[in-house]
Amino acid sequence: MPFSTARRLLPALALLGAALPAWAQQSSMPGMDMPARPAPAARAPQPAPAAPGPAVPAPAASAPAPATPAAPAAVQTVPGMPPVIDPRDIYSEVRGPGVAPALRNDLPRIYVPNLRSKDVYVIDPTTMKVVDRFPVGREPQHVVPSWDMRTLWVTNNAEGKPDGSLTPIDPTTGKPGESIPVDDPYNMYFTPDGKSAIVVAEAHKRLDFRDPQTMELQASLDVPECKGINHADYSADGRYAIFTCEFGGMLAKVDVMERKVLGYLKLSKGGMPQDIRAAPDGRTFYVADMMADGVFVVDGDRFLETGYVQTGVGTHGLYPSRDGTKLYIANRGSHRVHGRRNGPGSVSVLDFATKRVVATWPIPGGGSPDMGNVSLDGKTLWLSGRFDDEVYAIDTTTGAVRKIAVGMEPHGLTVWPLPGRYSLGHTGITR
Repeated sequence: MPFSTARRLLPALALLGAALPAWAQQSSMPGMDMPARPAPAARAPQPAPAAPGPAVPAPAASAPAPATPAAPAAVQTVPGMPPVIDPRDIYSEVRGPGVAPALRNDLPRIYVPNLRSKDVYVIDPTTMKVVDRFPVGREPQHVVPSWDMRTLWVTNNAEGKPDGSLTPIDPTTGKPGESIPVDDPYNMYFTPDGKSAIVVAEAHKRLDFRDPQTMELQASLDVPECKGINHADYSADGRYAIFTCEFGGMLAKVDVMERKVLGYLKLSKGGMPQDIRAAPDGRTFYVADMMADGVFVVDGDRFLETGYVQTGVGTHGLYPSRDGTKLYIANRGSHRVHGRRNGPGSVSVLDFATKRVVATWPIPGGGSPDMGNVSLDGKTLWLSGRFDDEVYAIDTTTGAVRKIAVGMEPHGLTVWPLPGRYSLGHTGITR
């Protein structure tokens, strides 16, 4: 990524070897035969009518019972993708605080990649202290949970140099393994069926499909109009992903199963899109734009910009709340890719139902909230402080902030463990 420093510088766990889940064991209900209606009883003789009396008003007709809303149609996912349990809410399986059985022995940790010090700091979220630190490859950008959630991958993209790599971390020990040479891994995602890792080679405007275990190259897809391709999210059915093009002011819609570009969408203003995240319906997408100081709203199916919401200076990272009702929006506090310390950074809280900002939490004393995730119990939003060499632990009820010093230029930290059945990539897009 030759110019990526010139920026702000960007799964059902193989069902974790568990038994077949309840949703797969249920069979359809058999039909029921209704009993025949009995014949009406014979009428008794009626008495003669009485003399007319005063008129009595007829009882008011009762209002008809409201119709029961029809159940939403099941989502027809791409082959091999785990089912969508609730068609109205793609986040229904990531509520927490429970985790999949295979994750129960994983260490509770915050893994922080530091771009300029070329290392990962490890924070114990209980004590709020750094408990480990280890070197990785050149210019680590993000810590990415694998599709089966059994490996955490550090994407060391080397900023346009030829020695990029991926460093695996074992979440049961918190220790790194041997790095694997990979060209320009700025960010990484996974196909919905878990059969391919998608390395986002930002400097090359390319998506590299690789074996999710060995990282051997399977195929490459050029996305020639997407300058600065870096962040992405998927539709509910997994039939497409939308990638942001940071240096082109646009979005790219990609069919990752067929490995083809479906189209591009130029955003109406701003021009430096960063993170992107689907709403619970899996069709509406929010796009953070650090020059527009807000989020664009996009209909993913129609691939059409439908709205814009002002948030704060340098809008950057996007993270849904654990209950799926809110979107936490990190505003990095600068329009520059290398901003100053103690800038006007903040977090905006958007209500998914109303598409309105309902709270704003400034970073006390200034700061630069960038990328991260939400704790297992939903009580803490963890974000890197990109220009301030610190991490923020933000109380999601009050907005109170705790700061923890880390290495130089922390970027895409992840929180571990996370709820969910599988990971689609980035710092933990689980479903």
